[in-house]
Amino acid sequence: MDRIRIRPADPTDPAIRPIVESHLAFTRSVTPPESCHALGPEALGGPDVRFFALLEDDRPLGIGAFKRLGEGRAELKSMHVLAAARGRGLAERMVRHLEAEARAGGVTVVMLETGSDRLPAFDPARRLYERLGYTPCPPIPGYVEDPLSVFLQRAL
Repeated sequence: MDRIRIRPADPTDPAIRPIVESHLAFTRSVTPPESCHALGPEALGGPDVRFFALLEDDRPLGIGAFKRLGEGRAELKSMHVLAAARGRGLAERMVRHLEAEARAGGVTVVMLETGSDRLPAFDPARRLYERLGYTPCPPIPGYVEDPLSVFLQRAL
């Protein structure tokens, strides 16, 4: 029996918030403030955001979200799996879940921003997204060109 499940969650929930904070701490530690686009718990609970937790049994191991952008587009946000749970394919599972949820809500293109090759800490994320079929695109609405950011998209 598969002990992993992904469910809608509240990013301010005391059981989930530490993963959100871990994600923020990581991004802030490797990205200058002007290039850091991670959302805090309150913003991840916003009306245009669908937020999910990945759990093994009842233990939270990861998070992921998407923000509706309009015109059939959504942006993946706050993808994070705890370091102790990495290497098990959980991030891919979360991306596929987010894509399915977005598609069910009428989204036809999923976009994202992650660190460029100038930020080696984001190499695993870029490799994951490229392996899953994401390709470069112009900046997502609300962003500007930044040498520390790469923008990717995938049609659903």
